[in-house]
Formats: sequence, structure tokens, C-alpha cells
Amino acid sequence: MKADKNIAAYRRMRNQPLWRLLASGNGPTVIGLLQSHLYEKERSLPASILFERLTRDLEELRAQGDDFPQTAQAYVASWLSDGYLERRFPPGATEEQYELSTATVEAIRFLAAIAEPHSAATESRLSLVIQALAGLAEDTDTDKYRRIDRLMAEQARIDKEIDAIEKGQMRVLPFDTALERTREIISLADDLTGDFRRVRDQFEQLNRDLRERIMDTDGNRGEVLDSLFAGIDLIAESEAGRTFSAFWRLLTDPEQAAMLEESLDSVMSREFVRELDMRERRFLLRLTRNLLQQGGTVHEVLQTFARSLKHFVQSREYLEQRRVNQLLKEAQGAALSIKDKVRVTESLEYSLELTSSRVRSLSQWVLYDPSLQAEPEAMREGEPAPIDLESVGELVAQSEIDFRTLKEHVCALLEQRDQASIGDVLELFPAEQGLGSVVGLLALGSRHGTRGESTETVAWVGEDDQGRRARIPKIYFLRDRLDELVS
Repeated sequence: MKADKNIAAYRRMRNQPLWRLLASGNGPTVIGLLQSHLYEKERSLPASILFERLTRDLEELRAQGDDFPQTAQAYVASWLSDGYLERRFPPGATEEQYELSTATVEAIRFLAAIAEPHSAATESRLSLVIQALAGLAEDTDTDKYRRIDRLMAEQARIDKEIDAIEKGQMRVLPFDTALERTREIISLADDLTGDFRRVRDQFEQLNRDLRERIMDTDGNRGEVLDSLFAGIDLIAESEAGRTFSAFWRLLTDPEQAAMLEESLDSVMSREFVRELDMRERRFLLRLTRNLLQQGGTVHEVLQTFARSLKHFVQSREYLEQRRVNQLLKEAQGAALSIKDKVRVTESLEYSLELTSSRVRSLSQWVLYDPSLQAEPEAMREGEPAPIDLESVGELVAQSEIDFRTLKEHVCALLEQRDQASIGDVLELFPAEQGLGSVVGLLALGSRHGTRGESTETVAWVGEDDQGRRARIPKIYFLRDRLDELVS
């Protein structure tokens, strides 16, 4: 039966997170929540922010009649154990961060493709296939004469097109075709984010496999150990490592990056881009940044795994891990050897003391009281500080605005001119109380002055002997209203 192989593969896939998420009863709700918070805008969120946003969404769902009795933290923990989410603790972060697993991203992309399918046999997709096949045929051709003939034909075609452009016969893509091709580019670029996640998963699996091979290697040396002791980076030299390294070099190449930026700027200035929706335009604007961010994350994972694997071997930590594994295997073998002699319910009369730590509640902590450490001593009466009328006057002057002096300054200036602003007063009579004098003149001006339409800058010296400046409304004191200030 030819279907046996497919049936076995699908049964195995049925237990994987992607299929389980799509088949679960709450699948639409789970996918919708995760897509809105960890796919459409941010690709990772700190735990506190994710919990807060999910709590708000769950309250709205309950108000609509949906049954979600648990807390956001409980659902996130469940999705984490089911493989729908991944939890990481980046270096320098203050709390753990959550992001979608590769299976969840694939589920979202699968459903998005069903909701908005491609139009059948689009010209842009066929053009991409033809160009890719033609490029593959040319790059793998070993006949130099055929390659020279193709280059000569390409040169003739370019010369012909240049002549046509000079004569005013310029061929430009139709509006609909350009729009279709732009959307196809967006789809291809969006696929790269899924590729990044799959590559990162491959690195994680490769790291685990190499560690398992080190642990299971009998004797002191093995193939993996010999390579690592020789300084070979097995993760970087793997198939996934070489493929990603080549891609990363292309992405970070200055010439390629400049070409990508220039092309994006040119495309975004075209008229047909206005027909794209907001999400598509935002994707194009953030294309370079997203590619570098996703690629940088995978590159950092690659470097971290390589360093940790080398440290695991060079520090001889693997020897201790191998010893623990050996002890566990010996214990399992001993248990299997006596399984027919000792019943499960039989008492072994052996006490195993487990390590533990003392756990205390915060409510049991006692606040520190400095008085308990103070030396017992009787209170002594403090000696009164010397004070006179002059010092009392200084204290009053510092705490209250001297309006009498300010009025005298204004009146003295108005005797010389018909009008004067606050700046004029302070220029002739510097602020004795600093900012207090400025505030006092503003108060007098609001009651007895006339406000102009402009502003002016005033200056004063503070108590710390530092000069300061401020812009205030221009208020004039008039000689005609001098009686108000005198009274």
C-alpha cells in the first residue's frame, strides 16, 4: 500500500504543535491573540507587557460571552508547554521575553494564505520562475562558447534598449503589473522571516545533538571532541551554519545594502505604491531593518551556541555531565536487575535525605529599627541660637516678597519717564530677592500695569550666585497710574 508512508508521516505530524494548534477547539482565538500581539507589530514582548495586553483582551472576550476562566499568565504557560510560544531571556534584559514559535508562525502564514490567496498563474510569479531557471542554467553551464554567445546576445539587447530609450521609446511596466509584482516581492520577503526562525531552530537542535554526541561518546576522545579540541567550530561549519553565513555576508555587504536601500526608495516614490494598503507599505519601509534584526538575532544565536559548546568542552564540564549520566545508567540498570525480586509496594527501609532550602514569606521579615542600635542616653536641652532684629528682618525678606521696595523702584523710574517695563525696572534696580523680585513685579504689573503684545527677557542672580534668565510677558507701568502704586 503506497499510502502507508504518507499516513505514518501525517500521524506523526498530527502530534506536532502546528497541526495541534490548527485543530484545537480554541485555535481561532489563540491564533488571533498571538497574531495581533506577536506577529503583526512586535515580534517579541516582555512578559509583563504581554500579560497586560492579554488580560485586557480576555476581559473583552468574557464580556462577549466567551468562556476563558483562567488568567493570562495561565494561558501563556499552557501555550508555552504546547509549543505555541518560546521564552527567552536576552542578555541585559530585566525580565523574560516571549515570541512565537516556528509552528505558530507557519500556522498564521498558512491561514493568511487561505484568507488572501494569490491570483492564479500571475505574470510576476511566472516571470520569477523563468528568471530563476535561466540564471541557474547560465551559472551551471561549463561551455565557454555558449556563455560568450549569451553575453553577446545580452549586450546586443541592452544596446538596442538604450537606442530605443534615446529615441523616446521607453517601456514601463503597466500599473497593475507593477502592483502585482510589488505584492509578490512582499510575500517573498515575508517568507524570509520564517526562514530565519527555521534556521535558528536548526542551530538549537544541532547544539543539542552535538552535546548528546559528546555525552554518549565512549572513552576520553571522540570525533566531536577531537574537532572541538582542534578549534573547529562545528556549528558554524555545519550545513545550516555555512548557508546562513553566506546569506549573512550578502545581507551585510555594503554594496548590496546600498543597492537595496536605493531600490526601496525608488519604489516607494512610484505612483502604484499608493494602491498598497497600510500594512504592505509599512512592511516595505521596514524591510531592511527587519531583515537585519532577524538575521542579527540568528547570528547572535549561532555565535552563542558556538561559544557555549567550546566552553562546555574546554572547561571539562562534559566530563562531570558524563559521570552523572553514567551513574544514572548504573542506577537504572540496578533497578532493572531487581525488578522481579522486589515488589513495588514493598518497603525498602531506606531513608533518602534530599537537599532543600528554607522558604520564608515576606510577611515574616522584620523591618530594621535604628533605635534598637542607639546607645541609651538622656535627652539634653539644646542651647538657643543667638537672634536679633536684623536677622529676623533677613528671614522675613527671604520668605516674603518686599512689595514696598518694588513699588518705590517703579515710582522712582516713572518720575523720569512716562512708561517703563519690568525689564526696565530690573535694569535700573537689580532684583534684590532674585526670582522673588521678578514674581513681585509681575504681580504688581498684573494689577496696576498694561500688558503688551510681545515678550521680554529679564535676568537676576539667585541665592547660589548663579545668573539666570527668563522670558516674561511685556508689562508696562504708566505714569498716569502712578497714584495706584503710591496708595
